[in-house]
Formats: sequence, C-alpha cells, structure tokens
Amino acid sequence: MAENSSDPVVVIGLGRFGTALALELTRRGTEVLAIDRRAKVVQALAGQITHIAVADSTDPEALRQLGVADFYRAVVAIGSDLEASILSTSLLAELEINDIWAKAVSAQHGQILRRIGAHHVVFPEHDMGERVAHLVSGRLLDFMQVDEDFALAKTHPPKEYVGTPLGQSNLRRKYGITIVAVKSPDQEFTYATADTELTYDDIIIVSGPTESVERFAELL
Repeated sequence: MAENSSDPVVVIGLGRFGTALALELTRRGTEVLAIDRRAKVVQALAGQITHIAVADSTDPEALRQLGVADFYRAVVAIGSDLEASILSTSLLAELEINDIWAKAVSAQHGQILRRIGAHHVVFPEHDMGERVAHLVSGRLLDFMQVDEDFALAKTHPPKEYVGTPLGQSNLRRKYGITIVAVKSPDQEFTYATADTELTYDDIIIVSGPTESVERFAELL
C-alpha cells in the first residue's frame, strides 16, 4: 500500500494517550481502527471512533482477523504494560506495517521498540513535562521540541532588541537562533524579514538548537 496522509490508522491501546490520539485522528477525518483488550473502555468509546474492537494485540491471529496487515500506518499507544507494548510492536513489524509509531515510557523501552521494528518512538509524558517546564519558568508562551536538538518557542522580544531591524541585530551570530515570525497586537503572524523592527508588545516565534533557544529566553 502506498503512503498517503489520509490512509487509515490502527491505534493499539486506549489509555489517555491512545484515546486522545484516536479521537483527534477521527476528528480530522482519518479512518481509525482502535484496539483495546478492555471491553469497558471500548464500549465507552463506541460511536466516537470509526472502527473499534475488543482484542488482544499480542495475539497475531486477532490482528490478522481485524485486517491490521492491510494498514500502512499503526500506533502502539500502550505504555505501562511493557510486555504488551513490545509484543504488539513486534507483531506489527512481522506483519510488515510500513510506518510503526510506538509510545515509550523510558529510554530503555524506546531503544527496545526501535530494535524490534518501530520506525518512530514517542515519549508523551517526557515531552509534555519538558514543554510545561519551559512554560512554568515564565519566559516562554509556548515551546515545541521539533527534533532531538532543535526547538521552536513563542515569546516576547527582549527589550534590547526592540526597535532594531532584525538584519542589524546579529541574533543568529550571537545566540544561534532565528526569529521566523512576528505577531503584532491585533494582527496575524507574519514572516520576519531583515527589515522587521520589533515592539515591546510583539509576540515572536524563535527557532534554533534547543540550548540556544533556552539561552535566548533567559534574556527576558
């Protein structure tokens, strides 16, 4: 099956993360097959997700009967039951699912998932904790880790860079970051240019290596 952003998705495990993921995919118009071994959980979500089934995702025959092998993309959203997480991911790899995403609760868990066939490993609790930590500090309005060492942050401009065209600010040379977008009060975000002059009330989007973005935020 060729990859397509609208391809249906299998979501295995309907805890908080799996449920939120399945519901959001459904809301966006993606066809979802959600699987969980707990009948009570499945019953509670019936009618809210395209297709939902009670099944043991560690049973290869159960996955075959549900047609999981026909899907291009699958997500193993099981976290606390490490054995079920690992076995389910391994079975998806055996079924030659082209794009396997798996939730991990630790670095070691993530390493195992990658070794047995997961193409992408996510750490929802860790990532959310890191994001909230940046927001709690009070310096940032939002923070997103784009890659292992690259981040985007939404914040206000430091006072020393207000009124100076960005092309003359030497921000990239001094801090290793780039201001990519600016939002003035009552305006939409626009791309920042060399001629952009910031005001105290602007909101800016900053991109760069995570450490550089954090260092720039300390100016606030």
